[in-house]
Amino acid sequence: MDEPAPLPAPEVATLQVAEDPGAWAAAGFTVDPDGRCRIGPVTVELVGPAAGEGVVGWGLRHLPVDAATTLDGFPTTASDRPPADPVDHPCGVTTIDHIVLLTDDLARTIDAAARVGLTPRRGRDHALGDGTPVRQTFFVVGSLVLELVAPAEPPEDPRPGLRSFGVALVCPDLAGARAVLGEHLGPARPAVQAGREIATVRHRDLGLRTPIALMTPRPGRG
Repeated sequence: MDEPAPLPAPEVATLQVAEDPGAWAAAGFTVDPDGRCRIGPVTVELVGPAAGEGVVGWGLRHLPVDAATTLDGFPTTASDRPPADPVDHPCGVTTIDHIVLLTDDLARTIDAAARVGLTPRRGRDHALGDGTPVRQTFFVVGSLVLELVAPAEPPEDPRPGLRSFGVALVCPDLAGARAVLGEHLGPARPAVQAGREIATVRHRDLGLRTPIALMTPRPGRG
């Protein structure tokens, strides 16, 4: 008897972001009348600042039938929403490159990721801009990457759950984005990934609470 085909890996259908739709639109994004923002194939649901800080949950296609309802406290729901139709944004973003979540206990969070069907692709030791050593672990979740960041040395009393750090968006034309965002977009600098540039959005000046970076595409992807 033939073995059943393996189930597709989970992929992001929706992200819930604790931002006001009007502020998001003022920052150069196209927002639908229902408060949703389509970035590449992912639908960003702008659920308002009262919902928390940054990315506060997601909906995944192809969740295992026995999947947990959270990833280490990060709300995770099954979604059958199809990939979003493309839309143009004044700031020039095309897709979501990655989201960054923080954990105090990397082993705990990786175990929790397995319970929603996610497998780490790679990890690396890294130093933050202030020299703080961290451990990064990466998961491919459909069209985007989940980056977990944890202290290199776990604290004796780790905080429970995950915390949102920020979102990196693909923007092929950083100069064009600067023409829209003006002084609210920092200077371009080399990204960690070879052949890419990154610029930080001064999000608080725009009335946003979610750290956002714009990145040029991965080489060869246009």
